[in-house]
Amino acid sequence: MLLSCLEMERVYHSIVSTRINYVTAQNCNNLKMAEEQKKEEEVAIHGDVLETILSYVPLINLLPACFVSKTWNAAVSSSLSRFNKPKPWLLVHTQSIRRPHATAFFAYDPRSDIWLRINQKQPPQHVSPLRSSNSTLLHVLHPSNFSFSIDPFHLTWHHVNPPAVWRLDPIVAMVGPRIVVAGGACDFEDDPLAVEIYDISTRTWERTESMPATLKDSASSTWLSIAANTRTVFMMEQSTGVTHSFNPDSKTWYGPFDLRPDRSIYFSVITCVGGNLIMLGLLGDAEDVNYVKVWELNGESLEFGKEIGVMPTELVEKLKGEGTSLNSVRVSCMGGFFYIYNPGEPGELVALEVGEEGWCRWGSLKNAAVGDRSRVAERVVLTCSDVGLGEIAKLVGSGNEIFTLLKS
Repeated sequence: MLLSCLEMERVYHSIVSTRINYVTAQNCNNLKMAEEQKKEEEVAIHGDVLETILSYVPLINLLPACFVSKTWNAAVSSSLSRFNKPKPWLLVHTQSIRRPHATAFFAYDPRSDIWLRINQKQPPQHVSPLRSSNSTLLHVLHPSNFSFSIDPFHLTWHHVNPPAVWRLDPIVAMVGPRIVVAGGACDFEDDPLAVEIYDISTRTWERTESMPATLKDSASSTWLSIAANTRTVFMMEQSTGVTHSFNPDSKTWYGPFDLRPDRSIYFSVITCVGGNLIMLGLLGDAEDVNYVKVWELNGESLEFGKEIGVMPTELVEKLKGEGTSLNSVRVSCMGGFFYIYNPGEPGELVALEVGEEGWCRWGSLKNAAVGDRSRVAERVVLTCSDVGLGEIAKLVGSGNEIFTLLKS
């Protein structure tokens, strides 16, 4: 009879406990070693059976198994590559709207289908609003400095001089080794469309050609959807679909491009996966959403390749939350995983997984980081990152973070 997932995990923990006890006993007397060896032989599981059991174990609990023995280390690696591969994590950051803007950190592992709270002994306290961009970049802009973090768990923050032009709501995007900061300038600045580029390797800012004049009424992150790959940043007006692109290497703007394959789209956002642009559009109107569709655009030409999928009606209703309308959505993604949410009702998330063969799988999950208090007292910021055992080892090795399993 097949074991249930819960039974599999119990067997795993029993085995790990016994194996670790056995390894520790190597330094004890011969009698105790013999007793532990007997236990070891009683629970010895190898090959596909062991790897199958490991495939049911949450990723965070697999790290200790790697240190039991070389055989177990190999079994963990084989299980992750053959049976249940790691999937991109959704990382949710909540920030108090009251100074000093204390933050909390949550994570969702889709491979294991669990939510975690990452308890930080010294959580960062930013004096300005925390924002995300490109799905992986976190940043904070203050008159005295510009802070950003790009590693998966945002363990490391870089604090540099701010851009020369003071901005309230700029577009911020990471393009290769550069961070582009554009628009969002204060009213007293001479050029509201100013663009500056920060080079991470040289740690210097450079002023470059301003944004196109056609974007003067929408040159902020409130009105533009941003996507970037290693060469180009794309900026789309969410209400019209008009899009421009900017290449930091040549410092050249391109466009405008009309990215509306359907005239009934009233709101759209973009994101990048590999070299292609992905667009999600709301069709109909805010009070009566007909469809939520996802398209793929090919390369730099921005030609529409194919329609990836249509969100099921019941999931559209979940995105609305307690409201009766759907004015906008946001997307955080990595690889073929997309997490879609309503910024006005962030308690429900819609997940989309797109396979290399073209299939797509829709689902939904409750945002464990959001409670009644969060809706009125905290800002919710989402990022998405590839997380494997190496990243978890770095998190545990930092000495500051402890996982707490949350109820689904």
